[in-house]
This record gives sequence, C-alpha cells and structure tokens, in this order.
Amino acid sequence: MNWNGITVGYALSGSHCTFAEVMPEIKRFVDAGANVVPIVSNTLMTTDTRFGKSEDWQTQLKAITGNELISTIVQAEPLGPSKLLDVLVIAPCTGNTTSRLANAITDSAVLMAAKAQMRNGRPLVLAISTNDGLGLNAANIAKLLVAKHIYFVPFGQDNPVQKPNSLVARMDLVLEACEAALQGKQLQPLLVERHQ
Repeated sequence: MNWNGITVGYALSGSHCTFAEVMPEIKRFVDAGANVVPIVSNTLMTTDTRFGKSEDWQTQLKAITGNELISTIVQAEPLGPSKLLDVLVIAPCTGNTTSRLANAITDSAVLMAAKAQMRNGRPLVLAISTNDGLGLNAANIAKLLVAKHIYFVPFGQDNPVQKPNSLVARMDLVLEACEAALQGKQLQPLLVERHQ
C-alpha cells in the first residue's frame, strides 16, 4: 500500500511495558511515507516507570513523527471537524481505555480522538494490551468487536500460565491491520498465538 498522503493518528495509552515494542511500529508508518500524528494519554505525559521516563517517551515520539504530541481533550477535539485522520490506531490500548471506549466515556485525548474518528465513520484500530482481557474486560472487547468502523490488531494470550486472563496484540502487525482497516476489512486471523 502507498502511505504517501495518508495521515495516521497513532495513540498510546498507559501500557508502559509495550512502549518500546510500538516505537519501531510508529517508525514503519513514517518510513512508508505516512504523516503520523502522535496522541498520548495523561499517564504517558506524567508517569515515569521501570520501563522508561515520561520525558524520554515524549522526546522519542516527537523525533520519530516530526509532529507535536496531542495530549489534551482540547487539542484532540478538532480532529473530528477537521477530518484530519485517515486511520487512527490505539497501540497499546489498555483495558482501561477499552472499557471507557466501549461505554462511551471520553475523558482523555486518546478517547476524544477515538470519538472523533467514529464520528467521521473512519477506521479505528485497537491493539489491546490488558491483564483482564479474558476477565471482566472480555465484555468490553466483545462490544467493540461488533462495532462499526472498529478493527483489531490480531491478539492472543501473552502468558497463559501465570496470567491466564491477559491479552496482548501482535504489535508487529499494527501497520498491516491499518492497511486492512482502510479497506474496510479485519486483518485475519484475529486470534493468534502471542509469543512470550
């Protein structure tokens, strides 16, 4: 697919353990010619963890995309009327973000961007990363699986023995899932083995 002239919204919610895994995927879009607009949750903006410092992640996102971060609801709201994004991917998409999206709660830049994308009938792609995907959050994932214009990056259990409810997307398939979504298709197979 030719990504030249395509604007990709790349949103990150607070699954800090997957940030290092998704940074190369963001670069894949840029290398393919897409304009990538980074959208981040409050936790990325404010929380240092054992997986890295907030400031370092922010710097890396700006360097990869060449764009400023959208980090507030006010900054994300114009995405709807402007119809800026051809496709929006939330990767990683936490259980918290999944549950809020499934229940129409818009309380972050990431969720405002998702609401704007759905308002415009344009593809929204979710790359889940949640410790309770097969627990209480299973109901929210199910609601989103049947929603119009919402697609998933193929996912599977990342550690079925020690964390049997945990589901994580194959982050290396984010670009391919977005390609399929732009054609109105769900990348298959949806359920895959997730290597530890």
